Amino acid sequence: MSAEHPLTASPLEGRSPFDLRVNQSRGVPESAIKQALESGDMGFLHSFTTGSTVDGPGVRLVAWTAGCQWRCLYCHNPDTWNMMNGMPVTIERATEELRKYRHGLKVMSGGLTLSGGEPLMQDRFAVKLFTAAQAMGIHTAVETNGFLGERLSDEELEKIDLVLLGIKTWDPEKHRKLTGKDIGPTLDFARRLAARKKSVWIRFVLVPGLTDDALDLAQIAKFIAGLGNVERVEVLPFHQMGRYKWKELGIDYKLEDIEPPTNALAEWACGLFRAEGLKAN
Repeated sequence: MSAEHPLTASPLEGRSPFDLRVNQSRGVPESAIKQALESGDMGFLHSFTTGSTVDGPGVRLVAWTAGCQWRCLYCHNPDTWNMMNGMPVTIERATEELRKYRHGLKVMSGGLTLSGGEPLMQDRFAVKLFTAAQAMGIHTAVETNGFLGERLSDEELEKIDLVLLGIKTWDPEKHRKLTGKDIGPTLDFARRLAARKKSVWIRFVLVPGLTDDALDLAQIAKFIAGLGNVERVEVLPFHQMGRYKWKELGIDYKLEDIEPPTNALAEWACGLFRAEGLKAN
């Protein structure tokens, strides 16, 4: 892929990950996409956002990837499901963008977080970008559902300083209904990270009437506590900020009438994790 696609000259920084972005890779040949995924020389990004304080330690630059195999009912970025909605960005350009922020990221004890979508759908690009970040002394984190964790070798896992691992629910049938995928690979990846003593933060989205079953939460908490490498659990309250995207994309949205959890419900969920000796907020 010797020449950049014209769209790679488009601005990378988005105002927010909630911006609706579609068809940013229109005109890119399928053969070029396949080559990019195999080599990691080009990635497909929804956007970069700067100044995040909620996607890992410190103040962070977040690269939002396009492409995800899951279909979570509460997803607030369904435009990232389709990789063609992402902007084609060469690894050279992504690295240069990162270099602009390296000093500030270090000063603010932050780093680079790769989120999505599902970043490990672009595992070769992710490894190359994390390698470049570490070479600049920048802390690296990936937010992932873990389903494709086996794509990373043990050596490649060392390019990631922190894994923000999403666990959606516990019961296998509920998990399939919620995400469209089995929970097994996620739990296997969690166990692998534990065996390697890799730093992990767990992310759990609390949706009233959908993910607030006490038994499911208690089983998740027990599993997490048994891993021994989980530094914290983040209970993320469901919100409707991405609802408009479902409408704009013509996708049936089943959570139209669901309200965000109350503070009391969120505190109750945190309490179940704390009961297992976990730090939760």
